[in-house]
Amino acid sequence: MKHQLTEPQWQDAELVWDFHQVRHYLKPCSAAIALGCNDIGVASHAADLYHRGFFPTIVFTGATSRDTAAIFPRGEAVHFRERALELDVPDEAILIEPVARNTGANITLSRDVLARAGIMPSSVLLISMPYMERRAYATCRRLWPEVEPVCTSAPLTLEEYVKTVGDPAEVVDMMTGDLQRVMEYPKQGFAIEQTVPSAVRAAFDRLVAAGFSSRLLR
Repeated sequence: MKHQLTEPQWQDAELVWDFHQVRHYLKPCSAAIALGCNDIGVASHAADLYHRGFFPTIVFTGATSRDTAAIFPRGEAVHFRERALELDVPDEAILIEPVARNTGANITLSRDVLARAGIMPSSVLLISMPYMERRAYATCRRLWPEVEPVCTSAPLTLEEYVKTVGDPAEVVDMMTGDLQRVMEYPKQGFAIEQTVPSAVRAAFDRLVAAGFSSRLLR
C-alpha cells in the first residue's frame, strides 16, 4: 500500500498519524461512546473493550455522511449496533444516538441519551478511528467539561490501518482534514486548544501542498 505515496510523504503521514493518537492509559469508565464513521472496526473494537470490562454501557452515535451513506445506509449508529450484537455485546448494554452528523453532536447528543437512561458518567471512553482520537478528546473537553474523556482506537500502525481501508491517499486526506480541524475548531468554540508541534505542522503543510486536501474545510 505504501508505494502509492512517496517515501517523504509516507514519513509525513506517519508524523500526523502519531500526533492524532493521544495514547491515554486505558482504564474502566462509567460509559463509552463509539463515534460514527466509515470504519466498522470502531464497533468491533468497542465490542472487544466491552467484553474486557472497560464499560457497562455504550452509545453508538452517528447518522450518515457523504463517506458513509453508501456503506451504512441505515445510519452509522444502527450498523455499529448490529456489528456489536454480532460480537455478543448484549442489547441491554447498548444505547443508540442516530442523529448526529458531526463530532460535537456525537458528544452532546450522546450525553443526552445517557442522561435519559439515568446515567451521569464521571468518565467516558471515547472510541474512534485512530486518527480521530485527538479531535474527539478536544471536542469532549470543550463541550462536556464535567466528564473525564479517555480516548482509544484499534491498536494499529498506519500501514496496518491503510491495509484495512485499501487506499493510502484517502487515509492521508482524512488525516489532514482532521488535523486542520484540530487547529481551527478551537477558534470557533468547537474544541479546546491543543499544541501542535512544529514538525507536525510542517508535515501537514507539505501533505496539503502535495494534494492531500479533499477533506479540508473550505
